[in-house]
Amino acid sequence: MSHPAAPRPRRALRRVAFALSLSVAASALLAGCSQPVTFDPAPAASDPDCAAVVVRLPDSVAGLPERETNAQGTGAWGQPASVLLRCGVEPPGPTTERCVSVDGIDWIIDESDAPTYLFTTYGRTPAVEVVVDNDVVSGTTAITDLSRAVAAIPAEGGCVAVDDAPAIG
Repeated sequence: MSHPAAPRPRRALRRVAFALSLSVAASALLAGCSQPVTFDPAPAASDPDCAAVVVRLPDSVAGLPERETNAQGTGAWGQPASVLLRCGVEPPGPTTERCVSVDGIDWIIDESDAPTYLFTTYGRTPAVEVVVDNDVVSGTTAITDLSRAVAAIPAEGGCVAVDDAPAIG
């Protein structure tokens, strides 16, 4: 397991906004609606690399069927939606949060809202966020299933062990 170098701001705000989207989507499903999964697109959702990711998204993730979404650069799986993807988020800066590599894609894992986990690609621009309801599906399985699509965004860097991080100051 490795870590990027230093803390990163605004993560909690993005996590809350994206988790709220998951809540709204789940509420609509519980009400019996068959509408698309609703959430806001990321700021850089129109980036051509996000289009390359979206066209490569799998029909199922961790055995959950793909769902229609209402926003550019997004994907959702499950009934109710238990895996949500949003491409075009701001790439994270250095952080001490846990960072893992799965099938050549580095992901920062935010477990602060467990059992809902937020995975954000590290070292790719634009970045991709994936929210996973771990009560329904394994986060590792979900990001493994999404790795091929996310690999369409070229890596510019990746996780480093804290001991390998450059000295600051």
